[in-house]
Amino acid sequence: MRERLLGYWTLAWIGLISNIVALPIIILITNFLPELKVTNITLASSLGCPAAIVGIISSSALLAERKWGVTLTLVSLSMVIAGTAPYSIVRLATLKEGIFGIGTFTLLMTLFNTLALLYWCNPKHRRSIRL
Repeated sequence: MRERLLGYWTLAWIGLISNIVALPIIILITNFLPELKVTNITLASSLGCPAAIVGIISSSALLAERKWGVTLTLVSLSMVIAGTAPYSIVRLATLKEGIFGIGTFTLLMTLFNTLALLYWCNPKHRRSIRL
């Protein structure tokens, strides 16, 4: 009998939906925001889109209960944190957008992804009996 892990299915579905929604948002921000244009294009092509694609694959693997899905989720969340943390700091420092700007949004995404990373680092995910 498998061990029940609180939040496994909820976070797997949230990850799949949020990564699917993230791709068009990344493209919209890259194409339509005039400030930091080169930075937006560079981060979108090198980290944003690849992290969202890896996130879609990892969330699908989690929903299919594959053990390698947890490892891929850790990789995807690390990629997102590596991109959004410095981007939000630079954006908040240089543009002074205030509390309702994209810099604040990306800082919140960094916080939520860090909490999700801590959840998926739980060793129970790798010890449970899954395919």
